[in-house]
Amino acid sequence: MTRHKIALREEWLAARTALLAREKEHTRIGDALARQRRALPWVALEKPYTLQTADGAKTLAELFDGRSQLLVYHFMFGPSYEAGCPVNSSIADSFDSVIPHLKARDVTLVAVSGAPIEKLLAYRDRMRWGFNWASSYESDFNGDFGFSTSLEQARDAIEPILDQLPAVAFRNAKDAGTDIYGYLTELFGFTSFTLEDAVLYHTYSTTGRGVEFLMPYYGFLDRAPKGRDEEEGWQLWIRRHDEYDSE
Repeated sequence: MTRHKIALREEWLAARTALLAREKEHTRIGDALARQRRALPWVALEKPYTLQTADGAKTLAELFDGRSQLLVYHFMFGPSYEAGCPVNSSIADSFDSVIPHLKARDVTLVAVSGAPIEKLLAYRDRMRWGFNWASSYESDFNGDFGFSTSLEQARDAIEPILDQLPAVAFRNAKDAGTDIYGYLTELFGFTSFTLEDAVLYHTYSTTGRGVEFLMPYYGFLDRAPKGRDEEEGWQLWIRRHDEYDSE
């Protein structure tokens, strides 16, 4: 027998109406945050960046592909990885479906990772993705924006807090074919740029739960009866899309 509260339809409608008021307020807060996000000052990029792609070396400006706005997902796939991070892979699953709509609004979306381009493209083929994926392996780009570090830097940062890291970090490192130090040479995140009058500007960056908008399954689960149902197993349930049936 369920231990959840049971009600008649009229009582449910009253509770739902009260919740709807809070949901509408949440959307208004989201709108205000979006305006504040767009109002952030821009930073002009003076340093040139060149990344490797499936079509060869491309400057950051060329990655815009003729549009004025560039969105970058910093995908955790470092030089020591043999495969992409499972959680980052779940995020990237949605990219191909939204790219046509973003293009219609003058926006280009690409992923950037620290591993050599050959590894990225092989993994992209395995996952059957089509989005543009650029390598910063021989570029300062990911490091300058705080999304890649050296193995030594990662080790120095992680050693003091090793016992505080979530279990999913160790699981992801193992599934990516590296150790925890190699795994955390990369950080996930999202960065926005614009190109105006031939000048490149950095407009926005986020990480942590700031990238949750890229994880649509959480929006669905938040509306399911059991919610995310993660408890102590935060994100441990997330797999690459071709691995769920193997368990």
